[in-house]
Amino acid sequence: MRSHTAKLVMQVPERMGFVNITPEVEAEVRSSGIREGLCLVNAMHITASVFINDDEPGLHRDYRRWLEELAPFDPSPERYHHNRTGEDNADAHHKRQIMGREVVVAVTDGRLDLGPWEQVFYGEFDGRRAKRVMVKIIGE
Repeated sequence: MRSHTAKLVMQVPERMGFVNITPEVEAEVRSSGIREGLCLVNAMHITASVFINDDEPGLHRDYRRWLEELAPFDPSPERYHHNRTGEDNADAHHKRQIMGREVVVAVTDGRLDLGPWEQVFYGEFDGRRAKRVMVKIIGE
């Protein structure tokens, strides 16, 4: 079995945003030379996410609103105990927990085996600085 590891660097200028990283992940699968296997894509930061869904702007607006309702941004220490440590990003930790840390996609015939509307996204919940996403492909 072979493996290939790459790290993508993400820099989202807003506090919250979604970036379609499917082309970058597909490029890593191609460069790996692996024809059959699995591709793990995971956010390496506790205030960011990787998930699979449709690349539809209305859905992304809905996600923003829904996540803000579930875990509103509030830098004060009154709402979130985490913010009593000097941080202001407790909401981002909650949003990451909801959206997930990683995805695993089958690699078939040298390509990501995604469904018809599926795309891989990076979700940022405490942006404005560089963060990493690991892409690890294993197989033959």
